[in-house]
Amino acid sequence: MTSSAHPKRQDWRDAAIAAADTAARFITHEAMSHRTLTWEEKSATDFVSRVDVGAEERIRDMITMRIPGIRMVGEELSADAHPNEGLVAIVDPLDGTTNFLHGFPNYCVSICIALDGVPQAAVVHDVARGGVLHATASDGAFVDSSRLRVSTTGTPARALIGTGIPFKDVSHADRYLRQLGRLMPIISGVRRAGSAALDLSDVARGRFDGFWELFLHPWDLAAGVLLVREAGGRVTDLEGRNARLAGGPIVASNGILHDWFLDMLNDDAVPAPNPA
Repeated sequence: MTSSAHPKRQDWRDAAIAAADTAARFITHEAMSHRTLTWEEKSATDFVSRVDVGAEERIRDMITMRIPGIRMVGEELSADAHPNEGLVAIVDPLDGTTNFLHGFPNYCVSICIALDGVPQAAVVHDVARGGVLHATASDGAFVDSSRLRVSTTGTPARALIGTGIPFKDVSHADRYLRQLGRLMPIISGVRRAGSAALDLSDVARGRFDGFWELFLHPWDLAAGVLLVREAGGRVTDLEGRNARLAGGPIVASNGILHDWFLDMLNDDAVPAPNPA
């Protein structure tokens, strides 16, 4: 166990698993009537529904009951809370809301328990496809009871890469398109499925060999960062520094391809977006 791994991390994981399960059951029930849900706009291209809020309320109630003194950093109810101070639960109650609202089966519940900016426990509950991915610091990553390992792909021509296309802030779309244009002729494929937490989970599972996005919020990336690292992969920003829970650009890989991946993404030397 490393010095940054807290003795209670497995208890925190168990609490997160239980909270994610409660939220997932609520989301599954609501999915039966997703076509009648009211969409509320956060912005012109970003939506929220009562399912997002209801799921986060359920997570908050269970997490705070089982982990006294913990603070919430959640997309819907506490988005302004700071993820790097003290004991926090960083929560996306429904990552892939637009997918959910359309009935596209790629959405999840994502919870990370962090202490002073260090992720200690992570859970990504794949609501639509099934499976609970979880990890604790220094103990490895698992889906249900099976250990996760990143891929062993070492050749770019065989790499399958996940990504997130800019849609909330398109000011960096040109840079993204240049990155995409450099990668497409070299790798075996690019996929954009609409849930960063699941994309990072797929890197941890070895389904993707890498993933990048120019900006993510704390709740988009926190759980996935720990899953990838504990599965043997690497997660950084575009400069190769360890990814921060505060958010920003993110590059994840199986580790073998990471330096090559960074070189490809940074070839135009245009500054990346800063966290809001």
